[in-house]
This record gives sequence, C-alpha cells and structure tokens, in this order.
Amino acid sequence: MHSLQRIFKSPSPRLIGVGAAVITVLIWTSFILIARASADPARGGILTSFDLAFCRIVGASLILLPWSWVLNHRDRAAGMGQSSLWGLSPLPLRVTLTVGMFGGLLYAMLAYSGFAFAPALHASVLMPGSLPLWTALLAAWLLRDRITLSRGIGLGLIVLGDLLVGGASLLRALDGGDVWKGDLLFMAAASCWATYSVLARRYALDAVRATMAITAMAFVCYVPAYTVLLLTHLVDGHLLLARPGEVVFQMVFQGWGSVVISGITFTKMIQHFGPVRSTMITALVPGLSAFGAVVLLGEPMHWNLFCGLALVTAGIVFGVRAVALASAPKDAGHSGTGPARG
Repeated sequence: MHSLQRIFKSPSPRLIGVGAAVITVLIWTSFILIARASADPARGGILTSFDLAFCRIVGASLILLPWSWVLNHRDRAAGMGQSSLWGLSPLPLRVTLTVGMFGGLLYAMLAYSGFAFAPALHASVLMPGSLPLWTALLAAWLLRDRITLSRGIGLGLIVLGDLLVGGASLLRALDGGDVWKGDLLFMAAASCWATYSVLARRYALDAVRATMAITAMAFVCYVPAYTVLLLTHLVDGHLLLARPGEVVFQMVFQGWGSVVISGITFTKMIQHFGPVRSTMITALVPGLSAFGAVVLLGEPMHWNLFCGLALVTAGIVFGVRAVALASAPKDAGHSGTGPARG
C-alpha cells in the first residue's frame, strides 16, 4: 500500500519517461491519419495545408500563450527569467527564434503540405522513419554523439527503407505524379523536428517552456500574416468556408493534442532518454500508422511500401538495441534522476 502511494505521489523519472513515450507514440500515430484525411482533397477535406497549420498554431496558442504570460510575470516578480516576444515566450529571443523556426513554424508547414500530395503510408515511413537518421547525424555534429557500428547499421536500414518508398515516387515523377513532392516534404519536416529535438537537448530546455516558445514564435510570425493574406484573398485558404465544427476539431487535436500534449511529452522523452533514443523509441509509429492507413483510410500496401516499412522499423529497433547496449555500463552506475544521453 505504501509503495503504491509513493508511486502516485512521486513518480520515478523512468515512469515519467515511459509514460511520455506512450503518449507521444499514440498522438503521432493519430496525427498522420487525421492530417492525411483532412488535407487530402480526394477525401472531401476542405481545409488546405496552410489552414491546418493555422488551426494548429491558434489552437495551441489558446492554451500556451496565456500560460506563458502568467509564467513570465511570475518569473519577473521573482527577479528571474529571460522572456521575449512581448512576454509570450519564456525563453530568450535567440533561443525562441531558433527552436521556434524548426519545431514550430517549418515543421507544421512542411508536414501538412506533404499530406496534400502523398498518402499516409508514405508519411508513416518517411516522417517518423527518417527521424532517427536526421537526429543521429545532427546529434553527432552538435552534441558530439558517437555513431557506433551497430547504430550505423540500423541507420543504413532506415536509409534503404526510405529509398524504397521515396525512390519509387521519384521514378514515377516523369509520368506526371505528384507523390514525390509529398515525400520530399515529409523528409524535410522530419529534419526540422530532428533539429528541434537536438537543440532542445543542447540548450537543456524545460519541456513546458520549450513548447511555449515554439508556439509563441509560430503565432507571432504566421497567424497575423496568414490572416491578412486570407482576408485579402491572396492565398487559396478555405478556413472561412469550412464548418465551424471542423475548424474547432482541428484546433483541439492539431493544437492541443499534437502541440501542447505531445510537444511536452516528446521533450520529456528527450530529457530522460536523450535525443537519439527518444526518436528511436517511436519505432511503433510507422507500423501503427501504416496499419491505420490501410484499415481506416483504405490505402493500398504495395510491395515497396511493405518492404520499406519493414526495413525502417527494423532499423529503428536495431538502433534502439545498439544504443541500449552501449549505454548499459553507464546506466548500471547511474541513479536515473537526470537525463540520459542517447
């Protein structure tokens, strides 16, 4: 009884890390399926990619910006903190602009644009699948993480899987297909999120403050500009034509779920597991989202998609095992109270 009370009163860092990983995987899987169903004109989706980005940023801002303003006001009263963007971001301006550009603005615009061209099956492989590759390369460059032979083999499998999926689309580009455009956008979105994850670890950012900062930067840069362009009909946006219920749903899921909740849980994963292991833990996302795309969206599973998915998943799992074995001697003498380095 006393042990249960201790668990609920003071969860261990490992329990927090594992819980954050589970929540992140579930939301990322749902994000791929819902974003494709919403952005694909063939499925009756009326909102454009930039409309969805607007809903994502505004939805998250409704929660995070007032919260951030109160947090910054409290910090200033205590004589601490370095807020920016008129008190909307709890981080210094340079850090806010850097992480906000990659984790807030570019990721949303690139990912939603990709769903307008390519199916969810491609996103399942190319976004969460290529994330460990980009993260490992960036962590090796910025954090001086070493890529071991075993991890290199896992990353090689991921590259082969990505080539099977994206390469086939590029070959069909000569026939006039547009799927390759979505594939490239998915890869670019994954590289942006990987950059954010590595920068979050490099700056040792708090999960909540980091999510507030990227939302504040995206809100200040995107929302006013897109609103003016939409009202003056300079962009092909359908936000004003959509049903209010659809707009509210997108704000709740894309903003509250994909940004507020998964943004905090993903950064918690980084703090506990490190950037490389955090992205490799998401090995379930490609398989779960691909299964959902076939069952729920009726997308066909071609041989190259199946083989690419298998290679990417195997590469992520192989990388997880390699990192776990490499860090085992360190973890044996580690108390587990601080963030692990992947």
